[in-house]
Amino acid sequence: MLIKLTGGTVYDPASGVDGQQQDIYIQDGRIVKKPTETIQVDKEYDLNGKIVMSGAIDMHTHIGGGKVNIARTLLPEDHRHDPVLRTDITRSGCGHATPSTFVTGYRYAEMGYTAGFEPAILPINALQAHMEMADIPILDKGGYVMLGSDDYLLRMLTAKKDQKAINDYVAWTMQSAKAIGVKVVNPGGINAFKFNQRKLDLDEQNAHYGVTPRDILQVLATAVKEIGVPHPLHVHGCNLGVPGNMQTTLDTIQGIGGLPMHLTHIQFHSYGTEGDFKFSSGAAQIAEAINKNKNITIDVGQILFGQTVTASGDSMRQHANHKFASPNKWVTMDIECDAGCGVVPFKYKDKNFVNALQWAIGLETFLLVNDPWRIFLTTDHPNGAPFTSYPHLIRLLMDRSFRNEVLSTIHPEAQKMTTLASIEREYTLQEIAIMTRAGAAKLIGLKDRGGLSAGNWADITVYTGNADRQRMFEKPDYVFKDGQLVVVDGKVVSTKWGTTHTIKPDFDPSVEKDLKDYFDRYLTMKMGNFKISDDEITEDGRGSITVHPLRS
Repeated sequence: MLIKLTGGTVYDPASGVDGQQQDIYIQDGRIVKKPTETIQVDKEYDLNGKIVMSGAIDMHTHIGGGKVNIARTLLPEDHRHDPVLRTDITRSGCGHATPSTFVTGYRYAEMGYTAGFEPAILPINALQAHMEMADIPILDKGGYVMLGSDDYLLRMLTAKKDQKAINDYVAWTMQSAKAIGVKVVNPGGINAFKFNQRKLDLDEQNAHYGVTPRDILQVLATAVKEIGVPHPLHVHGCNLGVPGNMQTTLDTIQGIGGLPMHLTHIQFHSYGTEGDFKFSSGAAQIAEAINKNKNITIDVGQILFGQTVTASGDSMRQHANHKFASPNKWVTMDIECDAGCGVVPFKYKDKNFVNALQWAIGLETFLLVNDPWRIFLTTDHPNGAPFTSYPHLIRLLMDRSFRNEVLSTIHPEAQKMTTLASIEREYTLQEIAIMTRAGAAKLIGLKDRGGLSAGNWADITVYTGNADRQRMFEKPDYVFKDGQLVVVDGKVVSTKWGTTHTIKPDFDPSVEKDLKDYFDRYLTMKMGNFKISDDEITEDGRGSITVHPLRS
């Protein structure tokens, strides 16, 4: 079947197309070149006056794994307040801050998103995370595997194992967990928390292993580069949420020695200690460092006002913040003592000084980082806000008058502590397309997504232009997933299953000998159960596996 999308105004940064009127052809799920005149078009859509982009990609969203299910279990009231009824096309579900799996897929698709990546898959719980993500319709999925507080790696560092041995362990873990990237959360700090350390600075030693976060970051960033993982080491740094932590962030940027590194939810790591409240914005200093260091990419983790739930592998920081739980209930736990999990419900308030300044810090960062190819639109769903708030965030970035209007309503002392009102920049549609499409695909290593050139999979979103960018991005006219029309006028009209994106880095098979001995001695799970086979992800017919090439 040949489909023609006629006359749309295309924003396709991956191909250098910025607001040009073009026709797009789709055949067998992919975008194809204009066929010869003798080939009949089976279905044509008139897109004159419409805006066309590739399907959006959320490169950091918590949509699978133990912490997400704990958050769902902890907040039944969140589900009761937001039920979704079954239709002839869609399944029933519920949830606002942490929607159920089917609702997650529908709501993402209804905003024009076609892929989402879980940023914190615990290796020993990877199968559950993949099974949960396999239950999300329409979206492509993938995950970054968590390392850095695992006992096996810390033992290797204590024993001064060489970089080659660490590379083999990282590659083996990625293959076993079917990951596309590597994530480190509070490097070594989750483990140190279990030895009663309540903080761990960049150059502070783990009390048990004698290893510092800087040591962990350097060996893991080196491993990711040397084994050819396209996505840089994905770093949730030390001292999340702590006033003054911007210095830790700056030291982390300098200390990585030019290696590629992605700093995630940077807003939570950009705080100073100035002013009467001993809490201030470090966004300008952080943005300056990012602009200077081309090896660094970031996503923002924007907070937006309202009820949500924070769910993180950083049990050290989640335990420290449990006193702010709203409603007053929380969970901290781990699995096999290999990582951590903290779930703390939270309500961000515009009349609260700290929350209001956090909101401003995130926006300052977006507007002060120059290169849209190195900054990505996230709320660290659900930590800063649910992903359904993205259209509102896009309007804040594209509409200075609206941004300043909201700024005028927040805590007055926070208004005094931010330069946001003086920043004139407004994002363009092309820059939004970079942040949410082309740049995200490039960063993760997706060779045939995030663009509209021939050969790419036909993940395509069509909007009606609107000066109110929130309304525009809330309700696309059409969304195609792999060439199939799945959304019309902001509502799901058909469903399909996406693919799971992975890579397969090489490793020395002899690494398994010591690992088997370790599993047999210390863990309840056997090594054979730890390793996920392809058919365990695809056997129920929900999607496929796509293996992407390594970086040469």
